[in-house]
Amino acid sequence: MKPVFTALFSLLFLLPVTAQKKNFTYRFYGFVRGDLFYNTRANMAPVDGNFYLYPLDKKEDAAGKDLNHISNGSFYTFTSRLGVDLTGPPVGRARTSAKIETDFGGFSKSTIMLRLRQAYVALDWNHQQFLIGQTWHPLFGAVCPDVLNLSTGAPFQPFNRSPQLRYQYTANHIKLTASALWQLQYTSGGPAGMSEEYIKNSGVPEFYVGADYTSGTGWLAGAGIHLISLKPRTSSTWNDAVYKVSERVTALSYEAHLKYTGMNYTFAAKSLLASCLDHTALLGGYGISSIDPVTGEQEYTPFRHSTSWVNFTYGQRWKGGVFAGYTKNLGTGKPLAVTGTDHLYGMGLDIDQLLTFNVNGSYNLPHWQIGLEYSPATAWYGSNRPLDGKVRETHAVTNHRVLALVMYYF
Repeated sequence: MKPVFTALFSLLFLLPVTAQKKNFTYRFYGFVRGDLFYNTRANMAPVDGNFYLYPLDKKEDAAGKDLNHISNGSFYTFTSRLGVDLTGPPVGRARTSAKIETDFGGFSKSTIMLRLRQAYVALDWNHQQFLIGQTWHPLFGAVCPDVLNLSTGAPFQPFNRSPQLRYQYTANHIKLTASALWQLQYTSGGPAGMSEEYIKNSGVPEFYVGADYTSGTGWLAGAGIHLISLKPRTSSTWNDAVYKVSERVTALSYEAHLKYTGMNYTFAAKSLLASCLDHTALLGGYGISSIDPVTGEQEYTPFRHSTSWVNFTYGQRWKGGVFAGYTKNLGTGKPLAVTGTDHLYGMGLDIDQLLTFNVNGSYNLPHWQIGLEYSPATAWYGSNRPLDGKVRETHAVTNHRVLALVMYYF
């Protein structure tokens, strides 16, 4: 089968098919995945509804009826995946490896498209690794929920793959990680919408440092700190004149995680104090704290969110799981100069609380998984208080989502 996969992978990337080179090994992998889902109302759900996040607020028509209270559903297979792991000849004392991974979850105006998920090279020594390329954001980490939905616990679990430089040092039971990251497919919100321009113009990448401890008896625990610094604008149009401005918003986030793996079960949990992490599919962003009356230059204040989730699974062939996630909007550090969604940049900033439960079961065979999942989610929407950005005068909206899944691994 390997020649078939070699031909397919080369065709996808428009490269000629060649024999494997000396001192290189190739391992092809992937799956065919089908998602059949149904929702009781409209939701924030990118990737054409497959990447489910939370229910949208009420939107009343002229007669007072909620336009978002409408059921929807579909069946898709475009998240089917193909990847290859490579190992190559050493460089000095370092072992070399690489990964390229793709699926069909990119979109144009007319159809789905091939997209890059991961692409990196790595150098490994006895206790060290240096990675260059695009892979999972370190906030995704070694602890993530085991659920069936493609969103993998978002918007409570960070979900992001980014170009990065990553260094890891492992000794005894400790792993230390330091990363510098840039944005590409997952981008921050700002005055011009979601864009990589804010971090590109900043000239400062994201930074993450963290540590993990593995006990050797099933326990894994760790924590990390994340920094992001954005330039929302480089010019301002104010009183019919254009001014060059120097604007910046900088925020720190903190996370801690825990996992225990037993004979037939796992328990996992993660908690974050998050700021400006909307590019990782969490609720978050920033608002305007002041406006210069002469040039229109703006200062900004990040929103802070407390986000936590817990997950328990049991079984192997017949496997069941429960998941619960909760997010609370803690407001801003400074008063908001202007309010309203047009002047708040990010995702879900008019949500005070978000609560999700998830119950799933699956039947698992070698190369096969068939599963069913039920996820009710409630969001409390309201208006942001200028004093501190907290959401008040809330009302609840709820969505019920049912997902059926079939996967064939190879």
